[in-house]
Amino acid sequence: MQQSRNSAYRWGIMALLCLGYMIAYFDRVNLSVAVASDDFKHYFQLSDIDRGNLNSAFFWTYAALQIPAGWIVDRYGVKWPFAIGFVLWSVISGMTAWASSLWQLFAIRFALGIGESMITPAGMRWIRLNVAENQRGLFIGIYMAAAKAGPAVGLIVAGFLLREAGWRSMFMIIGFGALVWLIPWLLFLRDDDRELEKAAVAKAGGAGAHVPFLQLAMSPVIIGTIIGTFCYQYFVYYNMTWLPSYFKEARGLNLEKMTMFSFASFAGMATVATLAGYAADKLIDRGYNAVTVRKSFVIAGFLAASTQLIGAYAESQSVSLFFAVFSLSGLGLMTANYWALTQTLLPGAGVGRLVGLQNCAANIPGVVAPMLTGWLKHTTGGYTAPMLAICVFLVMGITAYVFLVREEYVPKAPAGPDSRRAGWKEIPNNGKSEATV
Repeated sequence: MQQSRNSAYRWGIMALLCLGYMIAYFDRVNLSVAVASDDFKHYFQLSDIDRGNLNSAFFWTYAALQIPAGWIVDRYGVKWPFAIGFVLWSVISGMTAWASSLWQLFAIRFALGIGESMITPAGMRWIRLNVAENQRGLFIGIYMAAAKAGPAVGLIVAGFLLREAGWRSMFMIIGFGALVWLIPWLLFLRDDDRELEKAAVAKAGGAGAHVPFLQLAMSPVIIGTIIGTFCYQYFVYYNMTWLPSYFKEARGLNLEKMTMFSFASFAGMATVATLAGYAADKLIDRGYNAVTVRKSFVIAGFLAASTQLIGAYAESQSVSLFFAVFSLSGLGLMTANYWALTQTLLPGAGVGRLVGLQNCAANIPGVVAPMLTGWLKHTTGGYTAPMLAICVFLVMGITAYVFLVREEYVPKAPAGPDSRRAGWKEIPNNGKSEATV
């Protein structure tokens, strides 16, 4: 009975985390829809470079604060930092409705990045402390699927509100309406991180607890993960910030079709992410090595994403649209597994800080991709050069995971009185363990 209650609790909180993640993405992509609108562009007199810079503004603060956010959730737990960040970003998003100048839009997007900085460190910490290794791929897959379903649904919602009510009402409804999420979060989430963390470290035999964070950050495993994460997310953020404009400007789609195909791309990625996380868990459960399984899914995702280049050169609109959807959906093969792989290789380290470091690398492309795409489009007059840049990054990502993210490069704790079991634990073949609650 207790196990059943704990399982229901985990799934209930997982649903809240996913909904919160989706809402966060509503507040990110609403601007992507707005900048594709002639009314919004003319009101603020936006050039292509302005649009690229504006789409990147959120990520300056969001990426910069990932490691501090990780420290905060390690220090204060998941419940209250997430709640405070949620209030901040929702109110800030709603205030976009009153913006009247370009600098105000930039200020709002900077502030939005501050509020949303808690999301990934908090969510990944909760999963690490509450879910066993042989289920973690599924849970992370679902959580990351929410991050992809967020843009998919958000683009539809924002497009509908923009079309029916105008851009000011769109920002108000999406921003302020989301605050009702706080009610179940504050009522049901247990503030028990400390107890769960002690149990997790004990089960890992102290693994990672004695490895200095700087040593972790400079290890080939983390360096390779950072490179791969950057390359993965470059493609994601290109799609999140420029895909609607690509569909409209390069392929001649109207607002309704633009949002529909953008939705299909991210919905496909969300679906594949969940299925791939579940499939990897099942392979691990059957005795396959956890690291090998998750790395294989990561590399397969990069390869599938590279098919976007076919669409870039296709003269046929239908072929181009197919590969726009297929390539982003295929990238979902790695979504859950590249996050779970880090936790598999580095099981006992400070979860929030490691996630913060990885998510910092994941969101620097949010600055680079919109700006570089805007500059390349402005310079070349089209979208082929931006898509060639994506292909270069995808190849870099494959290289990083093949040569750097390897079990033999996992760092060991320095010698000392607790060094007998202070090093990283051996990676089990099946990754089975008991849940911590």
